[in-house]
Amino acid sequence: MKDNRLLNGESKDIGIWIRVSTEDQAQGDSPEHHEERARSYAKSRGWNIKEVYNLAGQSGKAVMQNAEAKRMMKDIERGRITGLVFSKLARLSRNRRELEDFAEFFRKNSADLISLSEAIDTSSAGGRMFFHLLGVFAQWEREEITERVNASVLTRAKLGKSINGSSPYGYQWKDRKLIVHPEEAPIRRKAYELFLEHRRKGVVANLLNAAGYRTRGKALWRDSQVYRILTDSSAKGIYCFNRVRQLGDWKTELKPENEWGKVECEPIVAESLWNQVNQVIEEHLKSFKRPGKLPVQLFGSLAHCSCGNRMYVRAKSPKYVCRKCCNKIPITDLETIFQQELKAFFAQPERIAKHLKEATKNLSEKTTLLSAHEREVQKVREEMTHTHRLYLEGQITAQGFGQFYKPAEERLNQLASELPKLQAEVDFLKVNTLSADEILHEANTLYARWPSLPVAEKRKIAESLVEKIVIGENEIDITFSYLPSSEEVCKNQQQLRLG
Repeated sequence: MKDNRLLNGESKDIGIWIRVSTEDQAQGDSPEHHEERARSYAKSRGWNIKEVYNLAGQSGKAVMQNAEAKRMMKDIERGRITGLVFSKLARLSRNRRELEDFAEFFRKNSADLISLSEAIDTSSAGGRMFFHLLGVFAQWEREEITERVNASVLTRAKLGKSINGSSPYGYQWKDRKLIVHPEEAPIRRKAYELFLEHRRKGVVANLLNAAGYRTRGKALWRDSQVYRILTDSSAKGIYCFNRVRQLGDWKTELKPENEWGKVECEPIVAESLWNQVNQVIEEHLKSFKRPGKLPVQLFGSLAHCSCGNRMYVRAKSPKYVCRKCCNKIPITDLETIFQQELKAFFAQPERIAKHLKEATKNLSEKTTLLSAHEREVQKVREEMTHTHRLYLEGQITAQGFGQFYKPAEERLNQLASELPKLQAEVDFLKVNTLSADEILHEANTLYARWPSLPVAEKRKIAESLVEKIVIGENEIDITFSYLPSSEEVCKNQQQLRLG
């Protein structure tokens, strides 16, 4: 390094380094104060200030990759400045390794580091030793702050208190309670229904976009965002937070469950629907393959052997076969048994009562979605009217008008085209609200017409009713998951009548 020039008053070209974190600024420690202090010191020494490197708001954990830090280092390398002045060592960096790297870099380029608070000049051996010692203390201080913050986060999580104030999509914080968001909740519910039908996150995103729906930030839906709202447990009534810790820019790890925070909230979808959707997602993740088309066979996705393996129908084979234990059952026999069970399933009074409850709930949900959709249409129209008014008053240019108006017009068209479909669904559900007698009648009709229904319709009915079929040597166990919604029953009625 150069000889110490602090004492002899020799002129030198220097840069001023300013780094004040957001937390420090909140406490009144302004960047302007640090800059004025450095300028006054440089003036008293007769130094020339060539550059100011402002990293206001930057954390001291890692600064060397910051654009301003890189600019400063380039200026040192090309000799534009021969020293860097800063008010305090911790303002340069709180990372001990980075401080050592800075010191080595300045030494190789014959430049000086000048810390005003600690009166350090690294051109001397004593200054270098003191510099490293204070660097250790700076890192210790940062780690202490991190530990205090983490302890506070953990305490708030255990008490069930929100950490960052954000709420999951479909909800909002009100009076420190998580309540359903009237506009977002119907869209989130629709995402579950669409995924259960198509089993593709990308397809769900495209369908939501085509219908005119947008994210909370008014952006287009993407498969990653659909994945997040589908897997978040808040939809079934339990909001979990403080679940992961950041290990890097793209890497995270799951925290122990005893560190999670949990808040109960009103569910947006039934727990059974949430479980079905997430079971499909888990299967997709395990396979690491793009999910294939729905099975051609009627019970291809439902039939399981009592040994635990899936049962398949080989090409040109008339039977479902377990590849592990060679258990078999003819296709026609399994379908006949299912048809008999289907009739018994609808004939039970408690199941009819449950169905009527589900039908009423489904009608209520569709009505809520329609109301939210109509409000969104009105909101977009108001935004377009406001933009047009600003254009007429000359407050925005023709180019600016086009940038704002055209996307809004496109979205309005999407929303408007979806609106009559939703209205028709609600009208259809209202008209076709079923009584217990009608359900029994339609069940008997379905039983009678079953043989003539297309395979695709049979498969849709089976998958909407059945969770699993376990085939043993002398026994078949059919587990019904839930009753169909009134919408599904109405669609079946329509198919029967058309047939």
